[in-house]
Amino acid sequence: MHPLRTTLHNELHSRPSIYFREPSHVYHLAFVDAEQACDELIGQLGQLASDVLPGNGMQGLLRLDAATLKWERHSEFFTLTLVLPRPAQGAPWPPLPEPWAGLIEAHRPLLISAVQVLVEAERDWAGAATAYGFKDPAGSHLGDGDATAWSDFRLDDNGVNRILLVNRRLNAYRLGRIIRRLLEIETYRMMASLTLPVAQEVSLQLKDYDRELASLSDRNAEGSDSAKVLSAAIAQLSARIVSCSVRTRQRFGATAAYAQIVFERIAELREGHVDDCQRLGVFIERRFRPTVRYCAATDQRLERLGQSVANLGDLLQARVQVEVEEQNSAILHSLNARADTQIRIQKAVEGLSIIAISYYLLSLFKLLYQGLHGLGLDISVRSAMLGMGPLALLILLGIMRRIRQARQH
Repeated sequence: MHPLRTTLHNELHSRPSIYFREPSHVYHLAFVDAEQACDELIGQLGQLASDVLPGNGMQGLLRLDAATLKWERHSEFFTLTLVLPRPAQGAPWPPLPEPWAGLIEAHRPLLISAVQVLVEAERDWAGAATAYGFKDPAGSHLGDGDATAWSDFRLDDNGVNRILLVNRRLNAYRLGRIIRRLLEIETYRMMASLTLPVAQEVSLQLKDYDRELASLSDRNAEGSDSAKVLSAAIAQLSARIVSCSVRTRQRFGATAAYAQIVFERIAELREGHVDDCQRLGVFIERRFRPTVRYCAATDQRLERLGQSVANLGDLLQARVQVEVEEQNSAILHSLNARADTQIRIQKAVEGLSIIAISYYLLSLFKLLYQGLHGLGLDISVRSAMLGMGPLALLILLGIMRRIRQARQH
């Protein structure tokens, strides 16, 4: 059996929901970049627990008398979910009780999401969402009408978002799962929204990059600057864009992943209308989608800008290549001209050489004739010319042939 068989199979059960009955208070806290805080809180909560249920390195369940607490590790955040039975005469929105509130206070700067869910039975709830302090709330029937959820998505003085869930026909298992979906929607929505300030900062930088790219494009088109100067400027701009892309790639990718989870969880709620109220999912999507789209558009804009700079670099390279080819063509033309000149000079030298050789050859024949005439041989000038002329011509032809062979070689 594969050594990872058991581990991979048990991923199906790695993050179970908390199962409970109403009426209850559910406190859900999410801490961003809280690896050290996670270990510290787990150790402190483990000391308070009356019972530690089996878990794994990613999640665990603790029994704290009548309360149940679940902790979960995620790639970028850490969550705590506390379920407390609601007292019969208790306040609808009590703050997080001690000693948990004291443990959380030290890590409040890392708190990215805080949600309190009041779970009521249909027979016991007040009958109107406004009775729970909501102002202009959104509401939905969930699970084909098996429960109803309300929220105005406004934070209280402690920065907590409140949700009221009225249970009609949900058992403990379905109730735990639907509460988990509501909590995941809020947590992943906030984690996705973390990219909004990053996208706004990048947008300001992209305006400067766009102007610089337009200036470089104009300079390249006009040809007013040397290729070396333009190449250095393009390389610097490309380096800044790549650096920005590397710094933000993970954040933009996380936002896309978190947003997809939010929309999937909203679809899983199977919402229905409650009177004339706006549904929870519609409220979230209409206000959350612009954030997601803005982040996605900024990411795409950054990617397209990087591609545009690369294209400008290619255009400059093509321009340099054309200039190099023109220079090479001019050099080849100059070499051809020089070769033609050399050939003409060589031909002229050959002609002069033949004239000089002919002159010296005739002078030698003349001396030979005079020497023979001085020895007493009576040879007429006409006979001497007829005898020596063909010989001189043959010698000249042989010399011309050797010169031509040497030139061809």
